[in-house]
Amino acid sequence: MQLRQARPKDIPRLIDLFVEAIRVLGAQRYDEAQRAAWSRAADDRDGFGERLSAMHVLLAEQDGLLLGFLGYFEDGHMDFLYTAPAAARRGVATALHRQVEATLRAAGVTELYTEASLVARPFFEAQGYRVTEEEVLERQGVQLRRFRMRKPLA
Repeated sequence: MQLRQARPKDIPRLIDLFVEAIRVLGAQRYDEAQRAAWSRAADDRDGFGERLSAMHVLLAEQDGLLLGFLGYFEDGHMDFLYTAPAAARRGVATALHRQVEATLRAAGVTELYTEASLVARPFFEAQGYRVTEEEVLERQGVQLRRFRMRKPLA
């Protein structure tokens, strides 16, 4: 598995993986209506691509196949963490997170934070994050639970 920063030409693949991960892996904790509302964020592919372009994105590949990606900001905000269903639970998210955490720590960031889905919460807890708040979002009239989480870097 190789890790590298995403390039503009990767954006269509990142969007496709985002939708597939929600559709397949999201089924563990969210119903069909919730997954559809969540993944609709990518319906405007240009707008969603601009969102991805506004952050750093580290991706994992193997033999040209996209395994996952982690979008983050220089202030320690982890905004996107998605793995391909075929690569789930194979260390992809851990490798991505470890690299981004090391990069941000070296840059002097003192705390990481995210808004984790029901699916992602156990992963982030295993990385040392703690829930600071539970919230319910509404998208297209559908409610989605998620968790604000923080991890101090001491």
